Amino acid sequence: MKLHAVDLPLHKKLRKIPKTATSLTLVTILLSVIIISLYSPTSFFYNPTKLSESESSEDAQFKATKSPEILGGKSSIPRPTDQENCDLFIGEWVPNPEAPYYTNATCHRIQEHQNCMKYGRPDTGFLKWRWKPDGCELPVFDPDLFLEMVRGKSIAFVGDSVARNHMQSLMCLLSKVLDPVDVSTKNDGNQHWVYKDYDFNISIFSAPYLIKSERTDPNDVTRPFNLYLDEFDEDWTTKVEGYDYIIISAGQWFFRPTIFYENRTLIGCLACYRDNVTHLRMTFSYERAFRTALKGINSLTNFKGVTFLRTISPSHFEGASWDKGGDCVRTRPYKRNETVVEDYNLEMYKIQQQQLRIAQEDGSKRGLKFRLFDATHPMLLRPDGHPSKYGHWPNEKTANDCVHWCLPGPIDTWNDFLQEFIRREEANKSL
Repeated sequence: MKLHAVDLPLHKKLRKIPKTATSLTLVTILLSVIIISLYSPTSFFYNPTKLSESESSEDAQFKATKSPEILGGKSSIPRPTDQENCDLFIGEWVPNPEAPYYTNATCHRIQEHQNCMKYGRPDTGFLKWRWKPDGCELPVFDPDLFLEMVRGKSIAFVGDSVARNHMQSLMCLLSKVLDPVDVSTKNDGNQHWVYKDYDFNISIFSAPYLIKSERTDPNDVTRPFNLYLDEFDEDWTTKVEGYDYIIISAGQWFFRPTIFYENRTLIGCLACYRDNVTHLRMTFSYERAFRTALKGINSLTNFKGVTFLRTISPSHFEGASWDKGGDCVRTRPYKRNETVVEDYNLEMYKIQQQQLRIAQEDGSKRGLKFRLFDATHPMLLRPDGHPSKYGHWPNEKTANDCVHWCLPGPIDTWNDFLQEFIRREEANKSL
């Protein structure tokens, strides 16, 4: 059986920011920047980068770091412009004929359910876009540059299968330079890899609820889970203390039937259909889970790293819910004025923002850094990037997947963000 693969362009030329032709053009651009700064866009939701009163000057500087020399001087990719108020998360998708930067034939880290080309997705246009922030450029991921920046460092992904999706995207992008060695152990349910030439470690900690949880039926994952809303998930909180970067996220699992405990006392449930039990919304457990998880990081005595809270990645089911034939068949991104964050996505997004601010305030007492990784805005505009029915063979009876992301696909842009975040952190260290 022939497996489909996307052909890479023969010549990959890294994009460069065009120079202004005349002083008149420069003046026009500067005037536009001033106007934009006075009337910042709010068409999607409130400005996620507004500084809270407790935010440190270093936090503000991270968001507006001017572009110093990149480590190693190896990259000719476009650099962020020196605009202090450039919000990387507000922008739009623009054509990128150079993408993709790997295929399912060149990367063997792609999970089957996200291997859209293998399972016959006929269109490739969804691969040829990049994220363009308003007022500046987001450099495309450069594997050589990235590996130099993370030499001797470590990254932990904490979350559900979308966190794994992100990690596999990173590993695929790095595969152009180097493949890692699997150093996972049999007694550890998590997975660990090392890029030996760079002493760079990547780990994935499976924690879909972020906090302590257990199955009510060990043999049936569809049965309700017990969630202990005030207890850490020690399967990851006891193991991340030595990491330089933590990327924490959670989402769709919180819609499943769950039973809630605090102080080991039953306090309510979600879709548990029990009499004499208070029925609560999913936002109840979502808020408490993030509060407890971030508190867990703040409680780590020897942790000196940076935590990125990656916000909710919207699903795009249309026509019906996921279990009633809903699908995602679009082949192009939305434009920014075609959709908004609403309903449960907006509620979850606001909860994450709120809990991040609380963690930042608590962490600032010890010098710990908690950063926003806002995937919500960019990914809201990508209904075309999900596997849909192309994560399995046609004869398999499986629901359409409009939650995860094809590899290669729009999720690769998350590593453009990650590269820029780490560059800024390293730049701050040298100040």
